Amino acid sequence: MNTTALLTPLWDYGLIANGLRQHGWVHLPHGITDGLALALLQDIHQHQPDQWDQAGIGRKQDNHTNDLIRRDSTHWLTGETAAQREYLAAADELRLELNKRLLLGLWDYECHYARYDAGAFYRKHLDAFHGRSNRVLTTVTYLNPDWQDNQGGELLMYDEQNQPVSRLLPTLGSMVIFLSEEFPHEVLAAERTRFSIAGWFRNNNSIQNRIDPSQ
Repeated sequence: MNTTALLTPLWDYGLIANGLRQHGWVHLPHGITDGLALALLQDIHQHQPDQWDQAGIGRKQDNHTNDLIRRDSTHWLTGETAAQREYLAAADELRLELNKRLLLGLWDYECHYARYDAGAFYRKHLDAFHGRSNRVLTTVTYLNPDWQDNQGGELLMYDEQNQPVSRLLPTLGSMVIFLSEEFPHEVLAAERTRFSIAGWFRNNNSIQNRIDPSQ
């Protein structure tokens, strides 16, 4: 599929920056165009079962699997297809714009496809812990056509007092962006397979006299 110009970011960068500044998170019902979302979904379907990894918990050498906590599988985006390049280019533009407005010092962006088969879930967790990670902003982009309200698979987000602040359906092209250290969240089980892109804008710890390991 030719994805040229499928995503001319329609993002209101000021709106996103203000949402992050005021609330720490923002939900974009139309985060990317349906055309790009469907191209990314088609890209997903090109990957064979052995190209997916069972998702783990923990980072780097501490990473391990635990199907009592999460049961999704992942495939990292590397820019190997036109759809991936389109998405990654848009994310980089967003990184630059948020740096201008919020002075976050975002250095790079990493992301993977996430596949949740029917019944799969991810228990409540944080994407980063204070002082222990260079993840600053989390993004989740959904790639599910015709998702119905009764099919489950919602993203539940909590504040620092563990009070729920949102319950978001994984509808096609929708996107949520939030501060990685501030919002515990979980993925509820769904009645059908559910696809998304989970990503993280990161700082470069090398400027704090710690050399980042390779991704």
